This record gives sequence, structure tokens and C-alpha cells, in this order.
Amino acid sequence: MIQVTPSIVIDESELEESFVRASGPGGQHVNKVSSAVQLKFDIRRSPSLPNDVAVRLMKLAGSRLTQDGVIVIVAQAQRSQKRNREEARERLLELIRAAAVRPQTRRPTKPTKASKERRLVSKDKRASIKAGRSKPGAD
Repeated sequence: MIQVTPSIVIDESELEESFVRASGPGGQHVNKVSSAVQLKFDIRRSPSLPNDVAVRLMKLAGSRLTQDGVIVIVAQAQRSQKRNREEARERLLELIRAAAVRPQTRRPTKPTKASKERRLVSKDKRASIKAGRSKPGAD
């Protein structure tokens, strides 16, 4: 069991890990060792996530989300399989933690009378400055 937040706990059996060869430079080591990790987590079938968190997680996942509702996280920055695995899990947990935070609803506010007055005074001042730049009239 993985503790994500005080109220959300994910069973390790919900995570599917596969190990593949990493891309990029590294010479012979990269060609013979499967150190990169592909971590898959099915959001839609997860009983651990509340519905509102799952919906926010799908929006946050972006291009990491497949059409089937599975998040795929690839970690290949580290040399060892163990560290890549830890990094992939931590990135998934960060995503879930971010989705667990409920966004605050915006309450529309009205400007105060004093702020309206300050705005109008500054507009008048600016207008008089600009009016002073024009050439005098041909009166």
C-alpha cells in the first residue's frame, strides 16, 4: 500500500511496471541493460481514487494519458533500474497529490468606491498630460 495523502491510499497491485531499454547516449551499457521504467496506472478502474480526484487527475495528466484512461510515466534519467522505478512512482504520486487538492471557487467581487475614484482621477491626470503635448490651436 502506498500512502499518497492522508485520505488516499493506492494498492501496489494497481501499478503496472515494465522495464525497457533506455534511449539516448550511454554506449554499451544502454544497449544491454533494461533500466528505463514504464509505469502504468489505470485511473478509471482504480477503486482507490475518489471520482472528483480521478477527473482532475485525467486533466492534469495531459499527454501522459491514453484514450483508455491509463497514465503512462516513463523514467529513464537514472542509470539504475531501482532509481528509475522510484522516480516514476514519485512523479505519479506528485500528480495524484496535485489532483487531490480541490480548486477554490472564485467569488466575484466589486471594486470599492474609493478605488473607482482613484482610477478616474488618474485617468483625468493622464488625459491632461496628453492634452498638453498637442500643438496649440489656430485660434
